[in-house]
Amino acid sequence: MTIPPLFVLAVWSRDWVGWWSLLAIALVCIWTWANPRVFRKPGNIENWMSKAILGERIWLTHHRPSVSTHHRIMPLLIAAASGIGLLPLVWGLWQLHIWPTLLGLVMVIGGKLWFLDRMVWLLHDQNAKHF
Repeated sequence: MTIPPLFVLAVWSRDWVGWWSLLAIALVCIWTWANPRVFRKPGNIENWMSKAILGERIWLTHHRPSVSTHHRIMPLLIAAASGIGLLPLVWGLWQLHIWPTLLGLVMVIGGKLWFLDRMVWLLHDQNAKHF
């Protein structure tokens, strides 16, 4: 969840530091690559984010008939709605307008959190089928 705000800050920094903002953007790109590799696997998968990741892994194999239809379609709609947030985000960053940038950022992060919440729901539904 740190990457979108850091990326926005790095791009926005072009107003303050000029071309040096490319260094900030490169650092965010490196962090994007390094982030999943830096942290070890959690010792406990009972937390919300771990459940979301496990549910996402199940959803990525949604061609399996065991995944309910509402878990195949709704995440796609949520992802599309979140993607629409890229429009004001990119425009706001291009024009350096704070309100469209913040609106887009909230839409993108809010959509991602909603998607992850659906993945937790999917995981719970899948686990309930096995008991």
